[in-house]
Amino acid sequence: MTATSRKDKAAETETALKEAAKRVFAAKGYLNTKITDITKEAGRAAGSFYNHFASKEELLVALLADLSAAGDEQASGDDHLSDFSDPAAVRWHVRQYWSFYRANAPTMLALRQAAMVNEDFATAYATFGASEASDVEGHLAHVTAAGLRLPANTQLTIAMMYQLVDNFAQMWLLSPPPEGWEPPTDEEAVEALTRFVYRGITGRDY
Repeated sequence: MTATSRKDKAAETETALKEAAKRVFAAKGYLNTKITDITKEAGRAAGSFYNHFASKEELLVALLADLSAAGDEQASGDDHLSDFSDPAAVRWHVRQYWSFYRANAPTMLALRQAAMVNEDFATAYATFGASEASDVEGHLAHVTAAGLRLPANTQLTIAMMYQLVDNFAQMWLLSPPPEGWEPPTDEEAVEALTRFVYRGITGRDY
């Protein structure tokens, strides 16, 4: 086997392990998943896992990197709007985050569960969240340039906005709804979050 084919085979195995992990996390939850569950689902030998990852947490770090790359790809599209003085730009980001969260719900839940039990991973996860949120810093500059006042400094405004959207998505996309509460449709969730965030960062409605 040539060096190139060995490299391709290793990349194929790594991808298979990550995809299998996502399926097992969805079925069993992160905390109940064993490494052998992942390798069995991937159709790989049990020891193959450690050729790519030292632990489940290291695999999650790799999944975080994949999520970040997917988010960057979304943001690089021609339809990306960045002027947060315009509610359409806020709506674009809310919709992208909501859709992304729904598509990756089992992985997002696994990330949260791992952060609760592993301090090192919790730090990595928090850093990832802060990095993703900071990508909109320039978007908020349009708000102040339009003569509008942010509710706090840029960093705190980003933190409040991110936590609002993230926790709302967690409530409706990861957890059973409270008894007697009707889950929102995707459009209802996006519109409600857009209106709330826009009003919060600009002080005005639309």
